[in-house]
Amino acid sequence: MHSSATDRFDIGRFEASRNRLASLAYRLLGSAADAEDTVQDAFLHWQAADRQRIEVPEAWLTKVVTNLCLDRLRSARARRERTAGAWLPEPLLDGDPMLGPADSFEQRESVSLAVLTLMERLSPVERAVYVLREAFSYSHAEIAEILDITESASQQHLHRSRRRVTAARRNGAVDPASARRVVEEFLAAASSGRTERLVELLTDDATAITDGAGLAGKLMWYDTPQRVAAVFRAGFKPTPAKRRFAGGTPAIHYALVNRAPAILFVIGDRVIGAVTFDVAGGKIATVRSIAAPARLARLAEAWRRHAPDTPLISRW
Repeated sequence: MHSSATDRFDIGRFEASRNRLASLAYRLLGSAADAEDTVQDAFLHWQAADRQRIEVPEAWLTKVVTNLCLDRLRSARARRERTAGAWLPEPLLDGDPMLGPADSFEQRESVSLAVLTLMERLSPVERAVYVLREAFSYSHAEIAEILDITESASQQHLHRSRRRVTAARRNGAVDPASARRVVEEFLAAASSGRTERLVELLTDDATAITDGAGLAGKLMWYDTPQRVAAVFRAGFKPTPAKRRFAGGTPAIHYALVNRAPAILFVIGDRVIGAVTFDVAGGKIATVRSIAAPARLARLAEAWRRHAPDTPLISRW
């Protein structure tokens, strides 16, 4: 095959794996921007490699991307960012190919904001084993080859990571219709200032996290139903000052973000804020409010290509 034709063929082989590699990197890093950078780095490795000697490109690329992600997770910059109280997973709109496989409950759950956050408690290798096994169904023999560890070590890492994630997460799948219903009730109560109703819609151990639109430099946490209710009652009450800050009067749309219920604040085709919800037992367990433009960049771009349904509130 002529060299230029060979190059086109090899680029095509890489591009055929791009979405799967990006989905892997996103689960490992929790950042779409970092996942995109990692996949591009993997492409450079692919171009520089002796590709004729690579027998199984998918396996080779998976190993490269996984280890590039581990390098990022172990870097001094990542440790600073993730321990400074300012790290939050980057949200993705439903349908984004970076969300990856969704055939099983484990695959769907592994990309939830809750599990991406819980995985911060794992070591980089534990995180890699968990993602490769739970989301991509690799065998322990394959994981051992990817990470240069023994099969026994892979099994031990998976046992520890499953135990840590399972101990802290909410169990069971959530009915989409009931989840939407409770989120709509939350929005109605918050926007009308009904604090008691808000508290009723929250679990006894409800928490909230907000990034303060990135202005505070760190996340703000609220850890009782009463505090969560007070924060969102105040935050969801529209005022002229908030509209000036937002740059207009937003509509509020229901959406699925990381396969969980969410509401988006939208001006024109511009997403200015996202609020995501973890629902358990018919109540809201966790609320995440994200408004920092850098965290919303990919979601906002996906929304611009999205055909939205009728907003829950047309003029907030």
